[in-house]
Amino acid sequence: MPWIDGFLQFLDSLPPSLLYIMLGLSAFVENVFPPIPGDTITAFGAFLVGAQRLSFGGVYVATLAGSLAGFMSLFWVGRLLGRRFFMERDYRLFRAHDIRRAEDWFKKYGYFIILLNRFFPGIRSVISIAGGMSQLNFLRVGLLALISAATWNLIWISLGYSIGTNWQTVKENMTRIMLNYNMAVLVMLGIVALIFLLRILAKRRSQKD
Repeated sequence: MPWIDGFLQFLDSLPPSLLYIMLGLSAFVENVFPPIPGDTITAFGAFLVGAQRLSFGGVYVATLAGSLAGFMSLFWVGRLLGRRFFMERDYRLFRAHDIRRAEDWFKKYGYFIILLNRFFPGIRSVISIAGGMSQLNFLRVGLLALISAATWNLIWISLGYSIGTNWQTVKENMTRIMLNYNMAVLVMLGIVALIFLLRILAKRRSQKD
């Protein structure tokens, strides 16, 4: 995405106080509008820590606040608009089949899905909306979402900081790490879905017998 490099150059030109605000906003928007690569911008914040332009704590708090605010905003959207609104419209970013899948996860694993939401890139927003539609407890969801974002952002920022102070090196390595991670998550979800399907087929076969 060429525009990302231009946006990162713009960020680099800002004073530290505005940088923290922009990092927090990018983490917020990434939750609300998934195509925005918020983790890349967070990694850039980690690079700026390594370059001694920003503090580790400042980047961490800013991105954590943005991540939590974005997740809880969509949670309330899901609660206020309800299931029918999203299922009938089948938005491209919030597909009906993705929402059904998230609902199935909630029925099976409950609040544990909220705790792991940050570790499922691409469907975090669907999880937050489905959580709101499922009428989960707001305070419990908020606490688990905070723990999830706190863990994920700490790992991501620490990785970006440890890789080096050359942005090109940081970006290439973080992209490779994220690609491998996404592939691993997809394989894991595929295996879980296959096991779930086999269990349903086995149950139906036993009922026929």
